[in-house]
Amino acid sequence: MSTAPTLTVSTAALDLCADRPLVVLTGAGLSTDSGIPDYRGPGAPARMPMTFQEFVSGPAAQQRYWARSHLGWSRMRRAEPNAGHRAVATLGAELVITQNVDGLHEAVGTPALMALHGRISDVVCLSCGGTTPRASLQQRLAELNPGWVERHADVASRPDGDVELDDTDTFVVPGCEPCGGPLKPDVVFFGENVPVARVGRCYAAVDGLLDFGGVLLVAGSSLTVMSGFRFVRRAAKLGVPVVIVNRGPTRGDELASYKVDAGTSDWLPELAARRSTAA
Repeated sequence: MSTAPTLTVSTAALDLCADRPLVVLTGAGLSTDSGIPDYRGPGAPARMPMTFQEFVSGPAAQQRYWARSHLGWSRMRRAEPNAGHRAVATLGAELVITQNVDGLHEAVGTPALMALHGRISDVVCLSCGGTTPRASLQQRLAELNPGWVERHADVASRPDGDVELDDTDTFVVPGCEPCGGPLKPDVVFFGENVPVARVGRCYAAVDGLLDFGGVLLVAGSSLTVMSGFRFVRRAAKLGVPVVIVNRGPTRGDELASYKVDAGTSDWLPELAARRSTAA
């Protein structure tokens, strides 16, 4: 990894990415400028998200999750894409792999997008496997819990459409309309495996960079979670250059050709402009 001054590293990283094929891996740091907090950015408090094992442990855990998520998603769905999202959509990447579930890449029409962890705007039944739009469940939750959002308007937001709230005992959670089974957001929780087909497509895209002199660009991710870090390890093993743009250290820094300590909303538009000129 380059240890040159930040401006020199940033320029070198821009030069490397300016005209080569790209696979882009994005994380929560890309969405912080849209008002969605991240898990591990500089100054972020320690956070303990609900695990998959806890969620499926029974109705009490599911009640706690949905009471918080009903509040959090009512805020997250109003978030707007920022300059970083818009820039990524114009990079012409072979594949954009996002670890985010907030739907902001989709909102700007990002082509060749793989939502690695799913989308929080969808809901799946754990009994029958049916999927429905989150907006429909949100309406049902609002009808069953009148005034809930208003009573808890001052609670702090957390990542992934969650909030800080302990008073959840009175919250009413409906089941799946066709079968009555428990509902879960159609996202990969901590402790749950990413579907094999998604992982395979991402590996294939990273592998393809080797044949065309491409670069793996990581934007706004600490790479703490293996679901994203494995693609950095794969690229480094193959000899594919890795560029990481993130505020603060990441798990992949020692594998990177360049680590740029910068905000994605600033750096990515500059890269997009360079690639547009080079095209």
